[in-house]
Amino acid sequence: MEETNKNQDATSRRSFLKTAAVAATAFMIVPRHVLGGRGFTAPSDRLIIAGIGAGGKGQSDIANFYKSGKAEIGFLCDVHDSRAAASVKAFPKAKYYRDYRELFDKESKNFDAVSVSTPDHSHAIQALAAMQLGKHVYVQKPLTHDIYEARALTAAASKYKVVTQMGNQGASNDGPRQMKEWYDAGLIGDVHTVYAWTDRPVWPQGVPWSTNKAQVPSDLDWNLWLGTAPYKDYVEKLVPFNWRGWWDYGTGALGDMGCHLLEAPFSMLNLKYASEVQASVGSVYVDEFKRGYFPDSCPPSSHVTLKFPKTNKTKGDVVVHWMDGGIQPERPEELEANEVFGDGGNGTLFIGTKGKMMASTYSADPRLLPLSKNKDIRVPESLARVKGGAEGHYAQWVEACIAGYGKKELSSPFEIAGPLTEALLMANLAIRATDIQLKNDKGRASFPGRNIKLLWDNDKMRVTNFDAVNQYVQREYRKGW
Repeated sequence: MEETNKNQDATSRRSFLKTAAVAATAFMIVPRHVLGGRGFTAPSDRLIIAGIGAGGKGQSDIANFYKSGKAEIGFLCDVHDSRAAASVKAFPKAKYYRDYRELFDKESKNFDAVSVSTPDHSHAIQALAAMQLGKHVYVQKPLTHDIYEARALTAAASKYKVVTQMGNQGASNDGPRQMKEWYDAGLIGDVHTVYAWTDRPVWPQGVPWSTNKAQVPSDLDWNLWLGTAPYKDYVEKLVPFNWRGWWDYGTGALGDMGCHLLEAPFSMLNLKYASEVQASVGSVYVDEFKRGYFPDSCPPSSHVTLKFPKTNKTKGDVVVHWMDGGIQPERPEELEANEVFGDGGNGTLFIGTKGKMMASTYSADPRLLPLSKNKDIRVPESLARVKGGAEGHYAQWVEACIAGYGKKELSSPFEIAGPLTEALLMANLAIRATDIQLKNDKGRASFPGRNIKLLWDNDKMRVTNFDAVNQYVQREYRKGW
């Protein structure tokens, strides 16, 4: 990976300098009145976006950027033509590519920003290549697939001075801001414990890899889809959705929903990097007393506990519990028997020294407990809201890109999204540790990563008491990537 990055750095620098030289001779600002009448948006006020990943979530991301009224979709890139078809139809003027590397090489002077809406394992390499070209980037959650990548992208955003945003749109909701105002007003005292839970996964996990090879669809470039991941033969029902449950490509339920549910605790309490983590996972039994062993697949459910050091918003350490697969924490005694906990399938609960509050997915609908307290809240708004809430997350990034680096506040720039993603991926380290199998000289297997607590050295980015799990901190890319 290191050698590949060096080569990419050199190529990208040459490309960027050449592009900058051409742009410098061609660029000029034309007065608005020359170009059009009232309401006309001058070209210098429009963001030209290249969308990598044009189907599924990419389709909705691209459409939302365009809805801002200040963005043009100049280029589309996808390895699966049929998945991209709707976006190609919606933006017929956008030039289409399959390989993002070819897009960057040929068109870098023709766009300003890049949206990355691909599977998790491709996020970092695509986003970093864009930043090295001086392009602003919007990257779907989770920001990266492994901890090393998250740290690298966080540093790159500052180094290349580009506008960044992670696609956890709930960060732009009113909910996180309202909860900060309540917390700062002392309504629930000092928060020491947080619970977040989800009904995900809603795709297969805790299952064996298919042994039935299938024909690669004629409109899918399988090699490009695999990208940095180890080569495997194509199997059905992996693309376009179920890859989320496989460690080579996805990050499980934590990656899918953690950035949505844990953003509010991070921003409200100023959490950064966890110091320790432990996990228990759901088991799948394939026969009587025979537990299935599927280390390539995320488990069907998990409960992870992370400890975060004291911050300027807390009086001591904060313990964060993550639960997925339908597991939920004990209902607060302040909730009546028929009152919904969170939003039913997902939620976040904050426990303070003076009280509790909870929220739904995307930190929407925050409520103090008991619910009867909410009618008497008299805390004034002190934090600016994002126009449009979660949907405004897209326009916020577009407008910040047009304004330039450091000119406008964003809800989830990489300096916030990076540490948040690292915490989720550290939780996944604890989950993966439970499946690390070691054998003694007699061939007997043991699982020393189960039922232990992992201690984290943040500066060195490594677990100090169970070295076997450090292989997942920075994965090895496939040769050529």
